[in-house]
Amino acid sequence: MKPSDIFDCTKCGDCCKGYGGAFVTPDDIIAISDYINAEPEHFIEKFCQISGGKPLIAQGENGYCIFWDEVCTIHPVKPRMCKEWPFIKAVLLDIENWHIMASLCPGIRTDIPMDIVQDYVRKKLSKG
Repeated sequence: MKPSDIFDCTKCGDCCKGYGGAFVTPDDIIAISDYINAEPEHFIEKFCQISGGKPLIAQGENGYCIFWDEVCTIHPVKPRMCKEWPFIKAVLLDIENWHIMASLCPGIRTDIPMDIVQDYVRKKLSKG
């Protein structure tokens, strides 16, 4: 089984829309700051919102990630959370999360047995 058997990204940007988006790690902050030629010290105040005490990339007025402009403008250095999508831990916690994500993402398949999806997610996350 390969990723495209379960998920085939259509590059629609739907995963880049809505509050509660991508949390950024200190490594993400450094990588993105370097990529956009910004000072890491100012990255959080200029490009993030705080939720639960953690920085997440801010949304623009259109509701999309501020780095979305018909494509991800930071794709080579996008946050870990974005790189993992849709193979995320939440799918292991409750398989219903896969169905919820699929209702918002045209690239996620739901016609595959959910135990296979969870096994794949588990393997993918264990590889880092």
